Amino acid sequence: MFRQCLTAPRDAFSLFRGTFELTSQPRPPQPGSIPGQYAGDLTAKETWELLAREGEGQLVDVRTEAEWNFVGVPDVSPLKRQTLFCEWQHFPPEPNANFLAEVVTALKDTNYRKGAPLAFLCRSGARSRAAAIAMTAAGYGPCFNVKDGFEGALDAKRHRGFAAGWKAE
Repeated sequence: MFRQCLTAPRDAFSLFRGTFELTSQPRPPQPGSIPGQYAGDLTAKETWELLAREGEGQLVDVRTEAEWNFVGVPDVSPLKRQTLFCEWQHFPPEPNANFLAEVVTALKDTNYRKGAPLAFLCRSGARSRAAAIAMTAAGYGPCFNVKDGFEGALDAKRHRGFAAGWKAE
């Protein structure tokens, strides 16, 4: 079944707006990443700073539509753009065979130009890393992974969204 990449999730009832000071620079590729596969991992704060500096860069949320609706979505409207929503895999878990085409189509509706940075976000940084690698292989980027994703790792009480990630930062 074809699922079109969205510029806004349908029926999203929760938006998260982060505000950060614009101070640090993007990190070089991190240990464990293979040169040429993707540009590296960034924190949520570094991603915000990158998008603030790079007016043609884009944030792509690769979580599922259910996650967008029930957990919330990143709000980059203060940067005068919208997050792109393209599922890396569908729910129940099934790979999205149209992912690359959907991202490319969604980018055409933005001010993105090839060669500008793309930052990929998922729940905790695994799917988004795979998406960054795939888009780099397709000739886009530099492509970054938001390393702690939207919710980050589990905290001491086994909850997400408080210790790291877009919601916490």
